[in-house]
Amino acid sequence: MPAILLAASFELVSQEAVKIKRIEGEILFDGRPDEQEWSDLTFLPMIMHSPVFGAEPSERSEVYMGYDDHYLWIGARMYMRDAKKIFAVSRKRDDRLFGHDAFGVIIDTYNDKENALAFYTSPNGIRTDFTIANDAVMSGGGDPGMNSVFNDSWDTFWDVKTTRDDRGWYVEMRIPFSSLKFKPSDDVTTMGLIICRNISANNETDTYPLIDPRFGMIASNKPSLAQEIRIEGVKPARPVYVSPYLLGGYSRSYDLNDLQSGYVRKDIPQYNAGLDIKYNINSNLTLDLTANTDFAQVEADDQQVNLTRYSLFFPEKRKFFQERSSLFDFSLGGFFDNMFYSRSIGVHNGSPVRIYGGARITGRLGKWDTGFLDMQTAAHDTLPGENFGVLRMRRQVINQNSYVGGIITSRMSMNGYQNFGYGVDGIFRLFGVDYLNVKWAQTYDSEIGNRMNSLDPSFIMIDWERRNEKGLAYRFNYTYSGEQLRPGTGFIMRGNVQGLNGRLAYGWLPGEKSRLYNYSINLDAEQYKRLDDGKLESARISPGFDIGTKKGINAGFSVEIQKEGVRHDFFLSENVIIRAGEYTFTKAQLMLFTPNSKLISLMGSASAGRFYDGSRYGTMTMLNFNISSGLNLSVNYDFNAIRFPDRASDNSLNIHLVNAKALMMFSTRLSATLIVQYVNTYGDLLTNFRLRYNPKEGNDLYLVFNDNRSLSQKESGPEYPRFFNKTAMLKYVHTFSL
Repeated sequence: MPAILLAASFELVSQEAVKIKRIEGEILFDGRPDEQEWSDLTFLPMIMHSPVFGAEPSERSEVYMGYDDHYLWIGARMYMRDAKKIFAVSRKRDDRLFGHDAFGVIIDTYNDKENALAFYTSPNGIRTDFTIANDAVMSGGGDPGMNSVFNDSWDTFWDVKTTRDDRGWYVEMRIPFSSLKFKPSDDVTTMGLIICRNISANNETDTYPLIDPRFGMIASNKPSLAQEIRIEGVKPARPVYVSPYLLGGYSRSYDLNDLQSGYVRKDIPQYNAGLDIKYNINSNLTLDLTANTDFAQVEADDQQVNLTRYSLFFPEKRKFFQERSSLFDFSLGGFFDNMFYSRSIGVHNGSPVRIYGGARITGRLGKWDTGFLDMQTAAHDTLPGENFGVLRMRRQVINQNSYVGGIITSRMSMNGYQNFGYGVDGIFRLFGVDYLNVKWAQTYDSEIGNRMNSLDPSFIMIDWERRNEKGLAYRFNYTYSGEQLRPGTGFIMRGNVQGLNGRLAYGWLPGEKSRLYNYSINLDAEQYKRLDDGKLESARISPGFDIGTKKGINAGFSVEIQKEGVRHDFFLSENVIIRAGEYTFTKAQLMLFTPNSKLISLMGSASAGRFYDGSRYGTMTMLNFNISSGLNLSVNYDFNAIRFPDRASDNSLNIHLVNAKALMMFSTRLSATLIVQYVNTYGDLLTNFRLRYNPKEGNDLYLVFNDNRSLSQKESGPEYPRFFNKTAMLKYVHTFSL
């Protein structure tokens, strides 16, 4: 009964904004919120979000919030009856704290119920910050994904200190108002707030306010469920951050000569310098300028195995494109398809292209969320210099969860090539958790010369979705992607199609007495046909079952019946080809996940079934070893055995992908990462080593080594060199605040 009454009280509290108190005295920023000033501030009571919704937390938490002229302050005392059970095995900046003991705040600075900034820490005092977009729901529907709605490459200026003893651990966090973009009204600022505490020993999450888990595993990150808070009399400063960098290094490579008869060594010294400037125009708008932009320190892409006839997608990792990157999102229906894909800038065929510079403005103009970006690149090999531009605007309408907006994109080359795109979209909360999402876009490409009064260069999407993981959930989607749709600044995995896709699901949350946390049944289906000939491109139907325990173990099973209309031959490897034609095949898949709060954790899957005119058996195993707070090891091994017994020639194919990572954390400021990747179908061994020293936000020293070599030899032609490329670079960035 007390838990039910407490839950009811939270429902009432969440109806009106909570006033945050101003700090009257002085707080010593030392990681121990034990001054009397803390107890005089706004107290935020925690309640259990999972595994037992609405129950009293298993461990006591005392969380307070206040502010002064410069900072938003958060203090927390997180007690543990057995402090030896505190799980903290990382000291890396921006480490994902799934399954770890952690404390965080999520702030919807504009109170728009859709976007937010997150600040998390652990007992080791690490800083993890990221942005949340689209109310933590994958664009265009579907399951949430870290690459789409959570941008953990975003960094900003803030500080945290932690301490611990035999009674628990403690946090003091201060976030400059200059790092929080917001819009005061009559000297009062209203924001959304979520407080989270993870207790790994109990697989428990406590939140403020009470958040219903029926909205899914990421419900505690949804800005639409945040508690409104009021802050009075805040006028943030408008500093200018100037961040010059210096880079030096050396690269040695071996390339085939013009006669293709041997490899020629090429030694290239690496040296560069550039500048980034960040200026808060006002409390709503931020201007970013960059000159001679460099991304030498960015972690290498994870290798992927492509068993489809479509292009692979690689997520953006470059810091300049991270701030409020979700504002530029204009999804084109698929998980990754978008009118704007920032990796179209400064990357060509996997190689970096020099960026002369650019400008970006993000923030709010009146009631409009606004993002503008313009970048200029240099010529690269046969690619001419190019200019990229995008303008994106959105605003609330009807209610707090409904928006309309538009986008304009451009890509212009120095050789006269031009590509333009524009579109309008709207997402409307109709009732309850039912949402209608509509989009329309067109592109113009000078090489095609398409007509704008035609559907050929157009995109249309209508999507109806119930966002719910308890009870009935559904999604119905119609997509039209025209034959001449060419977003020059974007990414399309599959075009020239129209079709339907959808999902039906029913979920249960068994409650306190069950060992299960949740389980659900689901049915996914889709069918797409090509526009030019009306024939099948792809169709799929997949029933499945998912289950999760209160100990953090999750499993799923699904069966998939797939039909593919292959229009043109395509290669799975150098010697294995899939011929044009229609194929129907079935596979079964099993998935298993164990909690990260153990010495060893596992994420794995196994699948078996038909594959085009053959068969395929595949496994994926990712093992994570939390050796200590200074060492983490992970190994990802993908194996695919593909057989074609009905073919005259032996076309069997065994694909092995290994991705091993060692993370060494000497302190919260100094860390090193070693990544080794190998795919046997390519035969290349890729090694990336990165040492980062981060004494404070904005000041970074990077030491980077890259090595690319082959572990195989060609049957004919010149012998491979000992390695294809080796690079060593040292980069230093220093930020000045003016």
